[in-house]
Amino acid sequence: MNRKALLITSLATVILVWSVWSPRAGAEDVQYFPIFVFRTGPFAPSGIPSANASRDFGILLNKRDGGVNGVKLVYEECETQYNTKLGIECYEKLKGNGSTGATIINPASTGLTYQLIPKSAVDKIPIMTMGYGRTAAADGRVFKWVFNFPTTYWSQASAFIRYVGQEEGGLDKLAGKSIALVYHNSAYGKEPIPVLEALSEKYGYKLQLIAVDHPGQEQKAAWLQVRRYRPDWVFLWGFGVMNQVAIKEAVASAFPMDRMLGVWWSGTESDVIPAGDDAIGYKAGTFHAPGSDFPLFQDIVKYVYNGDVEEARRNHWGEILYNRAILNSVYGVEAVRTAMARWGNAPMTGEQVRWGLENLDVNEERLTELGLKGFARGLKISCEDHESGGSVIIQQWDGKEWQLITDWIDPMREVVRPMIEKAAAEYAKENNIMPRDCSKADG
Repeated sequence: MNRKALLITSLATVILVWSVWSPRAGAEDVQYFPIFVFRTGPFAPSGIPSANASRDFGILLNKRDGGVNGVKLVYEECETQYNTKLGIECYEKLKGNGSTGATIINPASTGLTYQLIPKSAVDKIPIMTMGYGRTAAADGRVFKWVFNFPTTYWSQASAFIRYVGQEEGGLDKLAGKSIALVYHNSAYGKEPIPVLEALSEKYGYKLQLIAVDHPGQEQKAAWLQVRRYRPDWVFLWGFGVMNQVAIKEAVASAFPMDRMLGVWWSGTESDVIPAGDDAIGYKAGTFHAPGSDFPLFQDIVKYVYNGDVEEARRNHWGEILYNRAILNSVYGVEAVRTAMARWGNAPMTGEQVRWGLENLDVNEERLTELGLKGFARGLKISCEDHESGGSVIIQQWDGKEWQLITDWIDPMREVVRPMIEKAAAEYAKENNIMPRDCSKADG
């Protein structure tokens, strides 16, 4: 696409967003969702599909259903470039918009999540960090305003070890094996380390930690360590361009792709396509299905793209990160719907939606009603548990698309949950938070 055509396409996208989503029109009657996006910057290849999906889902519900129970949805984008400082500016700019203020904050960044957690309780705006952020927030007794369902980094790390154990013939066969964690040198990249270290003591595998500095374009030194260490498995905990480079370096190091397992943010089309056929066999965790063979996705083509499948695909419809943002949007809207069932069909406040999140029950039957049968696993949230089951499924790249290759893998909750509660208790002590008594909580 030439520069002129690209400019026209970008302009059309902006017009589409604001003609449908502008909070200035009828703001007193709408449910307002601020959307933190990174369509520009080093992580744009990951940010664009997610932003498009959030936009498309809102357009779909407004056009097809007239919103939620008669209340129109407004989603307003704010560009963060995946930069924490810009993210905080977006939060302060958008948190009070709409008649009831922001519905839910999706920071789309672990670093930004850490900064916004203290603000959420003060401003009474729930934070939803689906599959990212601070893992300890799964303990709702301490983190009343933060939700990280359907699974967390710690659950995923333990599921990875369970999966490797299956591949090696049993968890007892992990003794003496070696695993290298190649991770983004940030709060996000360091999240799985406590669990992987605890499980290395339990099962006897050797763990090598190899940090890669942001943004991850230079990894020669890291993969020299991999070659020297010669691990049985490599876990990749990266994001954006770091993933592309890591896969290419692994190929150059002759490391077998089917022994390389990425976090769910390292398992997207943009991570593997640049490596061509060399990426075939690469695996990654996920908590939803790939592809577009679901009724809800067909409705997006019909109502958002006027039946033009190719235009939908150009907007990343059906890709991993597009699908993930659709699931995120579904959960957010279902929380609004849950709150409306209690308070009536009107725009909900952040405090009411927080209650909706804590009483969320998106079971298999409801997923089918939403046109997402088989897309994700059902979940039910509670005061104590803001994560839910924490199950993970493994996908593998076949050169053309991602394929699910396992059943759902349950995390090692007997290890992970006590660690979550301990970390949450430490956070509560440091920040003078009195944990809730969930037997008395309204939610």
